[in-house]
Amino acid sequence: MNNPPAWFTAGARHVWRPYCQMKTAPPPLPVARTDRVRLLLSDGRDLAASLRIPASFCNVVGMRPSIGRVPSYPAKIAWNTMGVPGPMGRTVQDVALQLSVMAGFDSRAPTSIAQGGSQFAAPLTRDFKGTRIAWSIDLGGLPFETQVTNAVAPQRKTLESIGCIVDDATPDFTDADEIFKVFRALEFEAKHGRTLDQHRALMKDTVVWNIEEGRKLTGAQIAAAEVKRTALYQRLHRFMEKYEFLLLPTMQVAPFDIKKPYIDEINGIKLPTYIDWMKSCYYITVTGYPAISVPCGFTPKGLPVGLQIVGRHQDDFGVLQLGYAFEQATGFGKRRVALA
Repeated sequence: MNNPPAWFTAGARHVWRPYCQMKTAPPPLPVARTDRVRLLLSDGRDLAASLRIPASFCNVVGMRPSIGRVPSYPAKIAWNTMGVPGPMGRTVQDVALQLSVMAGFDSRAPTSIAQGGSQFAAPLTRDFKGTRIAWSIDLGGLPFETQVTNAVAPQRKTLESIGCIVDDATPDFTDADEIFKVFRALEFEAKHGRTLDQHRALMKDTVVWNIEEGRKLTGAQIAAAEVKRTALYQRLHRFMEKYEFLLLPTMQVAPFDIKKPYIDEINGIKLPTYIDWMKSCYYITVTGYPAISVPCGFTPKGLPVGLQIVGRHQDDFGVLQLGYAFEQATGFGKRRVALA
């Protein structure tokens, strides 16, 4: 992942989670340990999925807001539109409350949206009758563990029960993988290339690889990624003119053993890099659309599974409203792990 606590080899390890035999890479703060340390609210930065993964794996709520919704200052690369700050908490209302404080305009952050955060303090209740939703159980053919899709699939009926019109539909995410990996590598080199030059022996091999991928990039590759990202955004924009929301499982896998550094295979399909098991999240990252992970059920072993709700351009409040409606209809988030 992309967070400093996981970067250095000396004494570094992934932190324990409430579902204590399982893990995800650490977010900037130990928010996913909400039950253990009694944190009710926290924040982090979501590039590939560092707010959505721990939320999904720990039965809490994590939101990746729209680009610029939460101003990022100070920032080494202020025009960056991949990683964004956002909130995490135990309920959708808690996340909305925190976003009402975090969001707002800051002229020092050039991508900052010129809106205050007070809208997120408004009631989240809404009538969803007739709301059109695109339901994509595998985002057009990505490998997902059966235990994940089996937990998510029944919740289509929940959405229908609150009035939504749910269609099987998936946008065209052609080039999303290339786009993300180019801009992630570029960001790693821009932010951390100097650290690699000074402390290579102390850094994790995956982080070294990502920085070096950035150093290999050519102007032609970066230019192509910019053009392809624009085309992808326009395809999704046309898709979302018909559908107000896109829903899919947050993660392709269930929480996994802390001793395993990352997933390298899903359903017998080998994954080429250490980040490929996060495509269900980072495909959304490159669009800039707001997304939230809310509790959606459990595997047969009792491990939590998240539902990812993606909204239209800058419709962060709508995402919170649907997340809240789903949360109230299911109650999955009320289930807590027993503390030792």
